[in-house]
Amino acid sequence: MNPHPRRIRLKPWLVAQVNSSQYPGLRWVDPEQKRFCIPWRHATRHMPCQDDENTIFKAWAKETGKYNEGVDEPDPAKWKANLRCALNKSREFSLIYDGTKDTPMQPYKIYEVCDVPLPNGESFAGEDPAGCEEEEELQKMMPTLRIADPSHVAEPLPPYPWLKQETLYTNSCANGNFPHLAPPEVGPGPPAHVPVGAFPVGAEPPVPNFAESASRMPLMPESMAVPGTLQPLPEGGCPAAPIEQFIPNLLISPHMLPLTDLEIKFQYRGRPVGALTISNPHGCRLFHSHLEPTQEQVELFGPVILEQVRFPSAEAVPNEKQRYYTHQLLDVLDRGLILELQGQDIYAIRLCQCKVFWTGPCAGELAGPNPIEREKKVKLFSLENFLNGLILFQKGQAPTPPPYEIFFCFGEEWPDQKPKEKKLITVQVVPVAARLLLEMFSGELSWSADSVRLQISHPDLKDKMVLQFKELHQLWQMQQNMPEGAPSSWEMQTGGNGMQQ
Repeated sequence: MNPHPRRIRLKPWLVAQVNSSQYPGLRWVDPEQKRFCIPWRHATRHMPCQDDENTIFKAWAKETGKYNEGVDEPDPAKWKANLRCALNKSREFSLIYDGTKDTPMQPYKIYEVCDVPLPNGESFAGEDPAGCEEEEELQKMMPTLRIADPSHVAEPLPPYPWLKQETLYTNSCANGNFPHLAPPEVGPGPPAHVPVGAFPVGAEPPVPNFAESASRMPLMPESMAVPGTLQPLPEGGCPAAPIEQFIPNLLISPHMLPLTDLEIKFQYRGRPVGALTISNPHGCRLFHSHLEPTQEQVELFGPVILEQVRFPSAEAVPNEKQRYYTHQLLDVLDRGLILELQGQDIYAIRLCQCKVFWTGPCAGELAGPNPIEREKKVKLFSLENFLNGLILFQKGQAPTPPPYEIFFCFGEEWPDQKPKEKKLITVQVVPVAARLLLEMFSGELSWSADSVRLQISHPDLKDKMVLQFKELHQLWQMQQNMPEGAPSSWEMQTGGNGMQQ
């Protein structure tokens, strides 16, 4: 195929072909209204329909240099995609009737020639092979979408046997191994978090204002006297120390890290359509329907304590076929996908009918697509494993830093030969704490002390993780070339004993 298609004006060429009457079925149906009929039979590369060797589609492919007879392999489906793409992109033609969408199907379409003033007086077709190839990709996409498990099409799954999570999380500030740090009863805190609903495509939904949170929230309640913790904050709530001193404090007191925060970014075929940060200590549910969970529907939609995050609308997707297929997937995302936080681990539970594939830190070495089985709990991320990987990397015992990003692909196999940007719906999930820790050691400080959400709560950190944070702090000090023998900030802040265990 010619890699450099010729510059051809579609309107005069196609009108001339209609006037020529040399192609079966291509004819004027209303000359006064400039409306013509074009045959539109189904064809594939291996099963061309009758007369495909003498169609207007083949003629257009030859005219634009996209098909050289005797050199290129005949591909009637691609010829048709090329002409359809050119017609759809042209302002000089308007589709009046599409019989291929009727029941029963009528194998033709009717177009009207439009008298539209063109910019610079010229409009060429055949110059954008990438656009036509995308049309062709989208045309072939529907049969490959993984909308449902065949075994579950006829009969819905029984309700998921959720544990009584409300009893597991009676206190969202569970301390686990830190009973000595258990906060006493505190007065009214910040207002309850409002569940996230739908947000407009292309717009950023409200993201928690970390600086504002820090300004109105003390690091510790005043009534909480805990030996060996950080000094009370000055008025204004934000640390007065420069960022150089604030960094090791994150390691000394890991409760300052936003350990339960997740950054979620939505993309529709590589185009960002929404992003937000959730701070729910239990996790969230990604879904599309308007059915929100209630206490009576926990078995179907998950616990009500989860953040409810609705997929962005696909209405602003410019390509009609892409918008149609995206809607097809969104329609079967009603029950959604649960991202559950347990301790410092992240799990996924797929409730929706649409198949979901993923890659991430806990996926291991993948030889092919990695699906999430329906209503099976899958571990996505472990902070303990991440900390261990970061320690090994800082010691030079691992070639690369540990991964922390999680990617989901809805309705299409992943990973495969296609890049993520070609997938209809993808979601990226980033544990904020992991990103901050990696930035801390890489020197890419795109954040500041004011941007870190200070948490009153003390997460349920295991003894091993406390030791990991202590070791990371020592590695950070070594990285900063601190004087040998100088007392570490960890020892000064904790009375030389580290964090009590």
